[in-house]
Amino acid sequence: MSNNWKKHFSETAKRSRPSPVREVLKVLGQPGMISFAGGMPAPEVFPVEQFAEGAELLRTQGTTLLQYGTTEGYTPLREFLAKWTAPRLGRETSLDEVLLTTGSQQLLDLFGWAMIDPGDVIIMEDPTYMAAINAFANHGASFAAVKMDEDGMVVSHLPALIEHIRNEEGRKVKAIYTIVNFQNPAGATMSVERREELVKIADRYGLVILEDDPYGYVRFDGNHLPSIFSFDKAGNTIYAGSFSKILSPGVRIGWVSGDKDIVRQMAIFKQALDLCSSPITQVLTYEYCRKGYLDAHLPKIIDNYRTKRDAMEVSFKKHLAPLGMSWVKPKGGFFFWLDTGAIDSNELTRRALEKKVAILSGAAFCVNPEAGGHSARVNFTHSSPEVIEEGVARLAQAVQEMKIPA
Repeated sequence: MSNNWKKHFSETAKRSRPSPVREVLKVLGQPGMISFAGGMPAPEVFPVEQFAEGAELLRTQGTTLLQYGTTEGYTPLREFLAKWTAPRLGRETSLDEVLLTTGSQQLLDLFGWAMIDPGDVIIMEDPTYMAAINAFANHGASFAAVKMDEDGMVVSHLPALIEHIRNEEGRKVKAIYTIVNFQNPAGATMSVERREELVKIADRYGLVILEDDPYGYVRFDGNHLPSIFSFDKAGNTIYAGSFSKILSPGVRIGWVSGDKDIVRQMAIFKQALDLCSSPITQVLTYEYCRKGYLDAHLPKIIDNYRTKRDAMEVSFKKHLAPLGMSWVKPKGGFFFWLDTGAIDSNELTRRALEKKVAILSGAAFCVNPEAGGHSARVNFTHSSPEVIEEGVARLAQAVQEMKIPA
């Protein structure tokens, strides 16, 4: 086989690394495999019938829907999002402040095209969303990590970190990336006080904030918190949302709300990347939202996932707590972040697969992979309570075998 392709790979291609989630998914088709690895919604809560109602539009508006659409996205859906997100964002955004993207993953890439020069430093929580690390790294970014606790990113560490990077290392800090609600993977939610302080720090140091909030509407306990965007009167924050967790990942629709200058620049790059996102799914999604189905369906999603979260914690207490493992109960979202104690999570992930249960080692989510060597991300939304109990029991068996001296 020719080696010519690898010889000509770009430097970016040589630095790239595959997603551990996608690699694990390759084995999930094995009979009897239980997956806690992916961040997949539960298929039984997909609103198939309500969403399918919009398909009639293909008969009445097919010549339009099957044509190219605008790069910025379907105007009625953008207008809907401007109104629907207003309570969270603190105001109704204008049309030129909203851009639809092909999933929120494309949004991260567009942010990289618009904002990141090779060598720029992006400050992130540690751990953080692995695909954000990869997306920004593809644009040549470097990373600085800020630790987390139950209240999210410890923002009080930011000033010293920023000054160290600028003054002692001589590097340029460009942006702060944060997943504020039910963080992926740690499950933590940033406190209101820290959100306000983060805005002040970004303004003081002339930085921008990318507030990623794919899970924010999937809250099980307590009240919704105001967004970072709502505190930022200087316009330094852009807000990223997604339909993947509140409707379906298959529609592939994300959105960004922010200052018209950054939204316009991201749209310019989107023109070169895919011209436009699918007009068909945008129109069908708008019809679904216009009829009130989104608001009516969210409580069903929340109830389903709350039941599964609680079931997983019961199983954790039964099987893993006696083995020295601990966790913080998330108030929403999709994940538990498991502290594996003295157990190496990379080895545990391998041993768990032998037991036909898939989890992800925390190393995949850390700027410094070694920092996640004793943590694991465990998803609870995709499996039934009965499957969760069986999967956690298998995971405990793997832990017990690792604790038994050879």
